[in-house]
Amino acid sequence: MIFYVRHGGDQDGKSLTSLSGVCLTTEDTAACAGNAFRGLEPVGFPGRLRGVPELPEVEVLVRHLAPLLRGKVVRGVTVRKAKVLRPTSERALGAALTGAKFLGLSRRGKYLVFTLRRKGRAGEVTVTGHLGMTGRMFLQPKAAPLPKHAVVVLGLGACNFVYEDPRQFGRFTLEDAAVRALGPEPWDAAFSVGAFTAALRRSAQAIKVKLLDQSLVAGIGNIYASEALFRAGISPKRAARRVKAAEVARLHAAIREVLAEAIECGSTIPLDFAGGGKRDGLFYYGAVEGQSQFYQERLRVYDRAGQPCVKCAAPIQRLVQAARSTFFCPGCQR
Repeated sequence: MIFYVRHGGDQDGKSLTSLSGVCLTTEDTAACAGNAFRGLEPVGFPGRLRGVPELPEVEVLVRHLAPLLRGKVVRGVTVRKAKVLRPTSERALGAALTGAKFLGLSRRGKYLVFTLRRKGRAGEVTVTGHLGMTGRMFLQPKAAPLPKHAVVVLGLGACNFVYEDPRQFGRFTLEDAAVRALGPEPWDAAFSVGAFTAALRRSAQAIKVKLLDQSLVAGIGNIYASEALFRAGISPKRAARRVKAAEVARLHAAIREVLAEAIECGSTIPLDFAGGGKRDGLFYYGAVEGQSQFYQERLRVYDRAGQPCVKCAAPIQRLVQAARSTFFCPGCQR
């Protein structure tokens, strides 16, 4: 993923680079980025294919919400669509959260993990959140009208925590089985090259499909699986067990680099977490209104079918694997 900030966008002069892209603060800095980034043409994504938010998008949201929630007490719980609580009941959620204080918020894979404590009661309460395909979680003033598709609202005194989800594919529940079933995080010691290699050796699935297995490594989704495979030069169609040891090592590094770069760049953008402005799709949430002109989000292969590869100029191809779109370069990925 690559973000260019045009003149006028102040990001404290910070320049970020990695194998997967670059986040630059001025055109002059871009000119100094080096041969690795020469030849990149502007690629806009006004109709961006954005499915389930992946690890970087959730991590950026967690970093945004955590300091805002910490120490706040839940005064009331309103559930407008009980579907997103399953298997938790409305009554159980209300009883668990009313009067509880937010202690922290963390991320596990693509999930948000909220930790609260109830006054006078032993133990902590954990709520598992997932954005699904269209979810948003944000704080807004108590007096502000609730969005049409708000599904859960927590009254926090002067403000409300709002979980909005038009398609209701996400979750806000006391159930944590999905989180407990996750594999290691991409930066965990348990996700070593050796463990990764051993897991792939046991799989006949296509490598792209295998990367989406959340028990293998947590948080990788469609977008960053395609991007990591491109960086590693591996065809998404190849059987996982056919990926050679040296290629597994390259893929392991590419996964970490692509995700880390996306988190870092997403953290520098003024994002519209509540979705109140024009929805340009930038980094899933969209940019704050009036700021999107300073940014262009770019990926090397994802959603670029028919466009030239940034390395070899061959047209990027699209195929469907496990009912999901995969993008790759037939020239660079073998």
